[in-house]
Amino acid sequence: MMDVQEIRQYLPHRYPFLLVDRVVELEKGKSITGYKNISINEEVFNGHFPEMPIFPGVMIVEALAQVSGILGFKTLDQKPADGYLYLFAGIDNVRFKRQVVPGDRLQLESQVISERRGIWKFAGKASVDGELAASADILCAVKKI
Repeated sequence: MMDVQEIRQYLPHRYPFLLVDRVVELEKGKSITGYKNISINEEVFNGHFPEMPIFPGVMIVEALAQVSGILGFKTLDQKPADGYLYLFAGIDNVRFKRQVVPGDRLQLESQVISERRGIWKFAGKASVDGELAASADILCAVKKI
């Protein structure tokens, strides 16, 4: 289990762009499960949409990329403080199945599909109360900075 303080050691993101609140399961080199609590206080709801707040699909995909980055960092025993970043390199097979709204707890799951020369491929899925909200194949590139 990782709380937000430990998560901040593995992700360079900060408010309002840190999109993982907790990690509840992690098996290095294999899979990770975490979540993001969706609150009406999210900055994004000031514009998307004030009268009918819906968490944007691109933010869901970003949350999946962030949880995937944690898995990669933990697998290689690296942190951003060591001079590494995981950069979004691509997304494939993105599907949105359910709206995500304030009050939802967005469960984020990612599994390693492959890793070659610093390019990782993950299968991600986001769900609310067991109902699939989104899925995507995510490519991340490790970069030494």
